[in-house]
Amino acid sequence: MSYQNQAWLDQAIEPVLDPEQRICDPHHHLWDHPTHRYLLDEWLKDITDGHRVEHTVFVECASMYRARGPEDLRSVGEVEFVNGVAAMSASGQYGLPRVASAIVSFANLLSPDIGQVLDAHASASHRFRGIRHASAWHASDAIRNAHSVPFEGMMASQPFRRGFKVLVDRGWSFDAWLYHEQIDELTNLAQAFPEANIVLDHFGGPLGIGPYAGQRKTVFDHWRSSIARLAACENVKVKLGGLVMPVNGFGLHKQPKPPSSETLVELTRDYYLTAIDYFGVDRCMFESNFPVDRQSCSYRTLWNAFKKLVQDFSEQDKDQLFYQTAMTTYRIED
Repeated sequence: MSYQNQAWLDQAIEPVLDPEQRICDPHHHLWDHPTHRYLLDEWLKDITDGHRVEHTVFVECASMYRARGPEDLRSVGEVEFVNGVAAMSASGQYGLPRVASAIVSFANLLSPDIGQVLDAHASASHRFRGIRHASAWHASDAIRNAHSVPFEGMMASQPFRRGFKVLVDRGWSFDAWLYHEQIDELTNLAQAFPEANIVLDHFGGPLGIGPYAGQRKTVFDHWRSSIARLAACENVKVKLGGLVMPVNGFGLHKQPKPPSSETLVELTRDYYLTAIDYFGVDRCMFESNFPVDRQSCSYRTLWNAFKKLVQDFSEQDKDQLFYQTAMTTYRIED
């Protein structure tokens, strides 16, 4: 991951399509792992590669937690770290993109002290907008559960919902990362808290590995039925992206050459157009999910694919999908 596959990605370099289309990328990560580094320098190389990215939203990835102190407050370290990166970007020294104009961090909603934890996150940065407590869980050993160690039925549990109410009462948003068979659980949560501001990440994680390998049509049909029910909840928005991770089963990262934008459109079109059809452009936003999706394609190619998917849309609808929905959802000022 990160820049270890740059030579592979360089085999497929396309001209940038519609370079004046403004973008707010509402989902990316920053980290410094022993085997792959993805900090401001690496991120800027991707987002300044031709597309007009004006703002980005950082989403938690268990990066730079505090080494000491109460366990539930250690994730505040990630907000402190990203706020520093955002301040560097906001200085203007690195050009136009404003990195991490909004921050979505992790707070354990199961914690009895969740109110104190959320207040600490908010105090750590004026860019804090909400949290993601991932619930992606599956019984199969072939499918990795989320790093937040979720359990089956977590979103319906009493401790989770108690913490969720505290989050909602404070006005912060909730990003949901789960797998497609859990979408109905999120629908139930959204119905129980109609005042909540919920964002579904990565289409709701349609799986294509383990027991779902070779079951693409079955998975899509199941996903579409669940998405239709979720879309009836007007308090839910959806991020359009995060669909070419290895867990999605397309296997692009294993190919001799990276995919073209046309290939990405061909493989994923039905997911994008179905979600837009059900949710409408006012509740949809394109996302990169970088550097995770960088395993399978370049930033330039990915956003070219997005632009091809909606090339026949009106300019107003395009601006909504690429910019306005994300800006409004995460309360970012131009």
